[in-house]
Amino acid sequence: MSVSQRVRDVVEPIVADEGVELFDLEQAGSVLRITIDHPDGIDIDAIARVTRAVSRALDEHDPIAGTYILEVSSPGLERPLRTPAHFRWAAGREVAVKTVPGHPAGRRFTGTLLSADVDGITLDTADRPGEPIELPYGEIEKARTVFAWGPTPKPGKGPKASRGAATAAANPTTPPTTATEDEAS
Repeated sequence: MSVSQRVRDVVEPIVADEGVELFDLEQAGSVLRITIDHPDGIDIDAIARVTRAVSRALDEHDPIAGTYILEVSSPGLERPLRTPAHFRWAAGREVAVKTVPGHPAGRRFTGTLLSADVDGITLDTADRPGEPIELPYGEIEKARTVFAWGPTPKPGKGPKASRGAATAAANPTTPPTTATEDEAS
């Protein structure tokens, strides 16, 4: 059994007992990253509870030889997509995909993830509308969801404080005040 599977066997029941989902588990060098999620979001208290419980269990079961750093976090707004389950979860969402170097279709794509199965994904991009791109998982170097921040405000329609400052600068009704050397002393 691999180290990753031994760690997963220890971590999954703990995460479930804490009422959250195990989104991802990754060991990169000496860092063990555990990413947890919940439909209503993750707060710092949940991360702290899971960190304490997982840390105790890993100390007790010792599935990792040597020293390591434990990181527990939420997946964030722009979630990394690494497994077929991650891609299935992201179906219908906007994603950014970076392919392996030299890929014939190109290197970077952003679009709507139409589907994901055991072999790969189908992506609809704005620069190729109506021509979905099929990418096997082995050809994907990196992928993540894209968080849409909302529409850009129209010029001159920003917050009231900014409008007031802009209006005063554009329509000076009183002469600007400057300090003279005598007043500044």
